[in-house]
Amino acid sequence: MNNLLDLPSPLIHLTSEFLREKAVDLWIKREDLIHPHLSGNKWRKLEFNLEERKKQQKKGILTFGGAYSNHVYATAAAGQLFDFPTIGVIRGEATLPLNPTLSFASKAGMKLDYVDRTTYRDKEKLKSMYQAQYPDYYLLPEGGTNIYAIPGCARTVEELSNQLDQLPDYICLACGTGGTLAGIVSGLMGDSKVLGFSALKGDFHQQDIQQLLAEANIKDPKNWSINTDYHFGGYARRTPALDAFITAFNTNYGIPLEWIYTGKLMYGIFDLIEKGFFPKGSKIVVIHTGGIR
Repeated sequence: MNNLLDLPSPLIHLTSEFLREKAVDLWIKREDLIHPHLSGNKWRKLEFNLEERKKQQKKGILTFGGAYSNHVYATAAAGQLFDFPTIGVIRGEATLPLNPTLSFASKAGMKLDYVDRTTYRDKEKLKSMYQAQYPDYYLLPEGGTNIYAIPGCARTVEELSNQLDQLPDYICLACGTGGTLAGIVSGLMGDSKVLGFSALKGDFHQQDIQQLLAEANIKDPKNWSINTDYHFGGYARRTPALDAFITAFNTNYGIPLEWIYTGKLMYGIFDLIEKGFFPKGSKIVVIHTGGIR
C-alpha cells in the first residue's frame, strides 16, 4: 500500500525577509504531497482504519461529512485506489452542479447520500440508522477521527524526529475534529508545544481531544492548546483578507494553501509571528495537512 505514497513527506525550510526580521525558524511539513488525492492528515487518519476494515472483513467504508469535506474526498480516493466501495453521508441538501469535492467523490465511485442538517446533528442516532442499513460496511466517523486515526497521525512526529536534529519548539496545525492533533500529541516526546488553529467556530476542541486521548488510553501530556481566533466566521467561511493572504503566500513561498483549513492556519501563524507571540529564536514546524483548492 505505502509504495503508492510519497513517504516520508518532505520538510521544507521557509525563508524571507519577514522571517529573518522576526528571528523565527519556520519549517513546513508537506503532508499535502503524500499523494495527489489521498494526501495530508487524511491518509494518516485512514491508514490504520483501512487495516481495521480488513480485520473486520467489511465490504466497504461508509463515512460522514459536509459538502466540502476533505475526508469524504480522501475516502472516495482510497476506495478507488484500493478497490472497495464507499458511501458518503453528506450534511445538507444536494446542490447541482456538484462542487469539486463531491464531484470528485462521485466520479471516484462513492455513493452520495444527503441528510438534512437536523437529522445529521444527532450523530449517535444517525450512526445507528446507517449501521442497521449497511451492516457490511465499516463506519468511519466524520473527519475520520477515532482511536485508529491516532497511530497514523503519530507517524508524522516519527518522521519529524528523523528529519530534524531535534524536535521544534512548536508544532502548529489546523484543527477540524481534533484527531490529527491528538495523534501528534500521542507521538510527541520532549518539550515541544503543539498549537492547533481551529477552522470552526466554538470552543469544543479541548473536550473532544481529551476524550479521544482517554478512549485511546493515552495520557494527556498537557503540552497543547487550541487557538480559536482565526476561523474567519466558521467552517468553509472566507474573507477578502484571507484570500489575499493565500495568494501572497503562494507567490512568496510557492506553496499552495486552501481557504478551509491551511490558509487560516498560516494566516494565524504569520499574524502571531508579527505580534511577537513566538519568542525570538523559536523553531516552528507547520503541518500542511493538505486539502483541495
